[in-house]
Parts: sequence; C-alpha cells; structure tokens
Amino acid sequence: MTEDHRFPCPQCGADYRYAPAEGMLICDHCGHSEPLADAGPWGNAIPELDFRAAIEARLPEMEIEETRVSQCPNCGAQVEFDADTHAKECPFCATPVVTGTGTHRHIKPRGVLPFGLSEREAQKAMADWLGQLWFAPNGLQEYARKGRKLDGIYVPYWTFDADTKSQYSGQRGTIYYVTETVMRDGKPTQVQVQKIRWTPVSGRVQRFFDDILVLASRSLPKKYTDALEPWDLSELKPYAPEFLAGFRAEAYQVELADGYTEARGIMDRTIDRDVRFDIGGDRQQVHDIRTQVSDVTFKHILLPVWMAAYKFRGKTYRFVVNGRTGRVQGERPWSVWKIMLAVIAGLIVAGVVGYFMAQNQ
Repeated sequence: MTEDHRFPCPQCGADYRYAPAEGMLICDHCGHSEPLADAGPWGNAIPELDFRAAIEARLPEMEIEETRVSQCPNCGAQVEFDADTHAKECPFCATPVVTGTGTHRHIKPRGVLPFGLSEREAQKAMADWLGQLWFAPNGLQEYARKGRKLDGIYVPYWTFDADTKSQYSGQRGTIYYVTETVMRDGKPTQVQVQKIRWTPVSGRVQRFFDDILVLASRSLPKKYTDALEPWDLSELKPYAPEFLAGFRAEAYQVELADGYTEARGIMDRTIDRDVRFDIGGDRQQVHDIRTQVSDVTFKHILLPVWMAAYKFRGKTYRFVVNGRTGRVQGERPWSVWKIMLAVIAGLIVAGVVGYFMAQNQ
C-alpha cells in the first residue's frame, strides 16, 4: 500500500513538502518553512526490536498501526487512500485503481533514510540513463520526459541483526605435482600432473551480522531494487512522519517471518565463505555446518526511491532511481527496426571486409 502524508502550513493552510536540499519542511504556496521536529526520546539512535517477541505477537501496541487499503488489479500493490479520495493511479504500474475496503495491520517503521535528491535531479538522472540505451525506440525518451512527474516513494525494507556461532567439518585440499610419463607422437614424454591431497578438518567460526537488508515489497522487480544498492544506512534517521511530507510510503507486503528466512539465506552464504576461509589450503570441501543463531533483532525501515511508470505503446515500463545516489534501474522496450538495421549494417560490413580480404589473396 502507499500512503500520502500531508502537513498543513500554519500560515496559509497549503501542504508542506520535505525539501531534501534544505532538510526542512517548505510551503510552495507562501514560501514559509520550518525545521523538522526533534528526533524523539532516542535521539539519533534507532533501537532494534526483538524478533521472537514480534513473531509471537508480543510487541507493544505502540509499535503497531492500522490503515485502509485497496489492491491494484494489475501489479498487486496495496495502495492506501485517504477518506476524500475515490480513485487514483497506481504509482508502480500506472494502472487506475478504484478505492475499496479493508484494513492492514502492520509494524510501524522505526527508521527512515530521507530523500537526498530533488525530483528535478532524479529526472535528469533518468533522462541520462535513457539516453544511453541502445536500440530503444526514438520516442521513448521524449515520451518519458513529456509532462510526467516522478513519484517519490519510501519503499519498505527489513533489517536484521544476529549473533552466530558455527561448527563445521570438511576437508582441506593441498595441490601438489607428480611427474608422469605419457606417450606423445609415439615417444614417451615426462609431464607434471596436478594432484590434490585432502586432509579432514573441523573448526568453529562466529560472526555478528549487522543490518542485513531485505526488501519488504513485492510491487517492484527485486532485481531492480537490489541494483539500486548500496544504501548509506549509517545516515538512517529515527522515523518521523514529517520526512514523508510530499512523498508516499508503501507498507510492507513481505511479512517479518518471510523476511527473516531471506536474511538467513544471506547469513548462511556468508558463513559458508567464512568456513572456507578458515579451512584454508588450495581447495575446500564443506561437509557440514551447524549454526547457532541468537539475539535476533530487526527494524522496519523506509528507503527513498523516485519512481516512474509509463505506458508506452500499450505496455507498462517502470524506472526507479535511488533517492540518495541517483543510480537508475528499469525496464526498457526494444526497437525491432533499429535491431534489424544494426544486423543488416553488420552483415554489409562483414561482406565488404570479406570481399577485400579475398581480393588480397
């Protein structure tokens, strides 16, 4: 679901927006501005929540909120509406969405990474990216620029911390060479042959995982959001709704337990690398890893993404821009005519080169 956050200007009543460059709330109607509220009781620290307590539904009620939603019929995104809105366009696929009924009860965000790029800067980053696409239709860049705003959306993520201790068993391989005689051209020839000597090993490794990042949205292709990394999580701020003024925020669709399952996969791959490093040698075989995980904590955080969803020749194309770094990822159409012309030109060049080579011979 996405949610619009509005904060009225005390002078004229128009909506404030959060201005990334100034780090303040600004009214575009009268020019009034004011700083954000204090960070709250934790200062700039963002306390973690206990994972087991959340799974067992023992989180304090103050950590939970409830919102009214409607689901996009095309991409499945859950879009939140205020009481005065009856229809809007889905920001993820540009499909019209009609309001429905239903509520969503979920864990509140704990941290937010504020937007660092303005919409104009994000549009320039996207235009530059589109201009570098080979074999894209000529009208795509013009269509994408023409009269369309980018949506600033805070995308939900989970972060997980955990302490791990692992016992392993395996084998260390040491490369050595022996001289062997083989027949070549009817003659015996001595050659060096590589061999591996395997030695049984066992041991222990431990690692503390900090802020394993897991996407909590299904509204966007994960391969694009993953490609927006890295995120400067050291700049996370304690969640305050004022950061969302003028933007939207999507609620999570990936539940906490499912997010932890993905995080465990990331942990296990890292632990496997740690084990192989600990085994050492030239080659490693890992037979068994037994990991004890303790002190698992988590945060629900929001990361800034500028987003555009365009319908071009009947098909929807989505572009996402990292709201801090300007890194762009997205879907793109292909121009069949440009590809055909490139193939024909390549064949002509190959034919000309072949002709002159034949003449020289």
